Amino acid sequence: MQIKAITDPAFAAYGQIIQGYDFKPLIDALVANTPKPDRVIYVPGDETLEALAVSAELRDNFYGGMPIQVGYCNGSNRATTSFEYHRDSEVNIAADDVVLVLARQQDIINGKLDSAKAEAFLMPAGMAVEFYATTLHYAPCSAEEGGGFRVSVVLPKGTNTKKPEIKIKNEEDKMLLARNKWLITFEGTGEANHGAYVGITGDVIKL
Repeated sequence: MQIKAITDPAFAAYGQIIQGYDFKPLIDALVANTPKPDRVIYVPGDETLEALAVSAELRDNFYGGMPIQVGYCNGSNRATTSFEYHRDSEVNIAADDVVLVLARQQDIINGKLDSAKAEAFLMPAGMAVEFYATTLHYAPCSAEEGGGFRVSVVLPKGTNTKKPEIKIKNEEDKMLLARNKWLITFEGTGEANHGAYVGITGDVIKL
């Protein structure tokens, strides 16, 4: 898969680079206080990160005063087997170089997404980006084989927590996997084995 720079104009379909904030204290806290395991872990909210001044600035400026959670997705990974999306933007702040594999919600047709529609972007350490609500994404990928990453993830409060009990009204409702989290996956993945919606066709995306 071709890996483009995050500054490539193609990224504009998925999000934007965030300017004007001092993310160094958040990145320093992420490195000092969170692990970098050989598997992917996700923590929706971390009290140390949420107590930082820049987190309050993101809440009040970027999210317009809406309650947010500031957590992290850390680990090591070189494949994308699922995609998720939310009803709002997500902010990622990288402490290490990572590759973001992205697609568009608009390309889910009749419950199916062709993995060939995905694009990959190299996001360097120290950078922050916004994913638009229609951007399909999942755990970042390590920029190098055997490498690890730490990425802070900012979302509206409660996202990715316990799924609400709903009555299925349409095909999209079948994709709801957690609160404010719709997910689509390949057949045979761990996510599929735990009840996630199977709808990605084509080849598994590997770097």
